[in-house]
Amino acid sequence: MVLNIRGSPSQGFMASNLFKRWYSVVPGSTIPASKRRFVPTSGTYPQGFKVSGTHVGVKASNTSFPDLALVVSDRPCNAAAVFTQNKFQAAPVLVSRANLQAQQSTNMRGVVINAGCANAVTGEGGLKDAKAMVSALGSCLDGENNAESILVMSTGVIGQRLPIDKIISGIPTGYKTLSHSHESWLTAATAICTTDTFPKLLSIKFELPSAPGVTYCLSGMAKGSGMIHPNMATLLGVLATDAPVHQQALSQMLKQSVDRSFNCISVDGDSSTNDTIAIFANGAAGGPQVGVSGQDFDHLSGILLEFSQKLSQLLVRDGEGATKFVRIRVRAARSQQSAKAIASSVARSPLVKTALYGKDANWGRILCAVGYTSGLTPEDVIPSSTSVSMGLPKDQGTVLKLLVNGEPEKVDESKAAELLENEDLEILITLNTGSEEADYWFCDFSHEYVTINGDYRT
Repeated sequence: MVLNIRGSPSQGFMASNLFKRWYSVVPGSTIPASKRRFVPTSGTYPQGFKVSGTHVGVKASNTSFPDLALVVSDRPCNAAAVFTQNKFQAAPVLVSRANLQAQQSTNMRGVVINAGCANAVTGEGGLKDAKAMVSALGSCLDGENNAESILVMSTGVIGQRLPIDKIISGIPTGYKTLSHSHESWLTAATAICTTDTFPKLLSIKFELPSAPGVTYCLSGMAKGSGMIHPNMATLLGVLATDAPVHQQALSQMLKQSVDRSFNCISVDGDSSTNDTIAIFANGAAGGPQVGVSGQDFDHLSGILLEFSQKLSQLLVRDGEGATKFVRIRVRAARSQQSAKAIASSVARSPLVKTALYGKDANWGRILCAVGYTSGLTPEDVIPSSTSVSMGLPKDQGTVLKLLVNGEPEKVDESKAAELLENEDLEILITLNTGSEEADYWFCDFSHEYVTINGDYRT
């Protein structure tokens, strides 16, 4: 299984824009040099799916960037989705959930996504606008109105109505430019960006045990760089595969993979109103249908989990103002639930995040976040049994021991300073209270995060 995440060619980037985060990112320009390696230069995409990215100008300040994305299958799909748990759920979330229920998560055809306005907390008018979007795309399919076969997503400013006329007039244009090409997938991934500095797009090829010799494809695009914290946050994601997958199996696999990927990342600890991860399976590549159990189910579940983790980690790497990408590994925990809770607590600690930005090995802040994790029992964390270390991914030679079985280690400050110069870091917390574990991914807090969010609406 090969992930297409090779770096893109050199792209123009003016020094005056070094710290500017754009409304959205146009392929070929303004992507920071440090992020270009995450943008694929090619990809292999599932049969029967076409995509497009179109400029409609949802934000008045956006005069040229694509901000309307379409993903359409040429045949009915099985589908599944996971939605935000925020009490103020945006109109697109409500409409998408209703459409999935109406179609029983079958006979779905695609999704329409706009960036620049979240259509959240917009009342009955917002619901009307979301329904108008699915109706507009649905009416483009086969000359009929297939509104209930379409999902809708929106991202951007909360509490403002969509410029719906612009969007509705742009949907037929986007439909006419649908394409299977890598360039179209990249443009569509770009069109859903807000404060992202690069489009998040992955694609892979795989086989299933029951269909040797049949090549299947899985592709996915996502957006999000702020308001990121489970369950879930201001993130959108669309996955598509040409493998034939039973709807119940698809739903089960998506929930399992999201729980260990998109629900294991944090940028700033804020949960939002719009987050949605959806997956479509149209079976265009043929072969036996993947059921709710068996070899194919287990194999595809593993593929989807690995894929979702890699895609979700791109969101962390593009966290607003982020300079560090950190993996927390909690090991030897009493339960998987407690391990994940502890990892989450550390990941959202402003003191841990600012220490990492300042390149300060202030491990006391890590222990503090472990200790105040809510919902733990005395048996979950025993201070005298707890160890903490920091190092580089897959490089045991650079591990910095901070705490060993409750006893502090003398920290070599020069070694710590050298270690913290790296972008990718790992924090290992060993509890020695059981055999369960959890992984989490997060970024640091920098001055730029405050700058970005201080003038987000302007």
